[in-house]
Amino acid sequence: MKIRLGVIFGGKSVEHEVSIITAIQAINKIDLVKYEVVPIYITKDGRWYTGKMLLDIDIYSDIDLLKRYAKEVVLYNRDGKFLLQKKTGLFKSVVAEIDMVLPIMHGTNGEDGTLQGYLETIGIPYAESSVYASVVGQDKIFMKQILKESNVNVVKYRWFFDTDYMNNADKIVRDIERLGYPVIVKPATLGSSVGISVCHDELELREGIQDAIKYDTKILVEEMITNLREVNISVLGNYEHQELSVIEEVGTSHELLTYEDKYIGGGKGSKLNNQGMASAKRIIPAKLDKEVEEDVRNMAIKAFRALNSSGVTRIDFLIDTKENQVYVNEINSIPGSLSFYLWEKTSKPYPELIEDMINLGIVNYKNKKAKTSTFSTNILEGFSGSKGLKGIKGLKK
Repeated sequence: MKIRLGVIFGGKSVEHEVSIITAIQAINKIDLVKYEVVPIYITKDGRWYTGKMLLDIDIYSDIDLLKRYAKEVVLYNRDGKFLLQKKTGLFKSVVAEIDMVLPIMHGTNGEDGTLQGYLETIGIPYAESSVYASVVGQDKIFMKQILKESNVNVVKYRWFFDTDYMNNADKIVRDIERLGYPVIVKPATLGSSVGISVCHDELELREGIQDAIKYDTKILVEEMITNLREVNISVLGNYEHQELSVIEEVGTSHELLTYEDKYIGGGKGSKLNNQGMASAKRIIPAKLDKEVEEDVRNMAIKAFRALNSSGVTRIDFLIDTKENQVYVNEINSIPGSLSFYLWEKTSKPYPELIEDMINLGIVNYKNKKAKTSTFSTNILEGFSGSKGLKGIKGLKK
């Protein structure tokens, strides 16, 4: 009997379109002998849809047409069965039953633990990182604080809330300038290089902060490595076991890797391509000294375990070529294109990668089910406190 696999993608995120690309790529590589794929698309306004037409990437160029022919649904647990039920119409019939979820959502409201929290609440098994690992992986400030405590190298940084800056911008600017220019300004919880600025002086710094504030309440400012090489590696596994892909070196004509470098062929003004991260300029495998390569590989596993990550991730590194120092830049708990291009170069075909992700999700679900999450006793049973009874009577009035 086939496993009914719900693939959730899209969402209320600036990385919405990137998620669609990654999901369609993955769906086309899933073993249809073992799995029945149920696409579940979340629009930018948070509405859930399913239907076979969602498998055609061209349908997303006309969202009104999509909404007209796809079925709007809700996902819920009924007596241990996970059902997609029509949300509208006279007869709100069950459209599909699913056994497990493969979340392929990037950025806020999907990769950040929000979706995982809902899946945990209804009790359905899912692949990729848990709520906690997703939260700390998406929030670059949480991530750096945990990695620093775990003796994993990160660059020097400052962070603040948007209201802190609005109330005392000059003080924050002076504090940041202690890092020395240039610096990089980032929204704390976004990905895909959205809202990021390289700042060489105070004017650019203030402009960069104002831009980042458009996207997030928490702002991160990092020391910029000027003698820089950027390399990435993918880690697959959970806290018990980890596999490493080959290392890639990513290239850009800009001072840092941009959204256009990652997802848009031909630079600004070109259309979003359907290759996702696989289209970026890269050298695979990266040509690194043995010592530096070993540092990257060891630090990748250390960071993965420190954040309690699971499934397939991509960890991005900064290498200071002058000091020969390696730093973890960030972890992507649901990386663009699921980093399949790195695993293909590691002799793991895309269908096998997806199979491993699903199996890890099942293992994690079983491990969690084996732990005690509730107590059989009810501490409120027989409760007869006079104050409590008076309060209940008051609520009834």
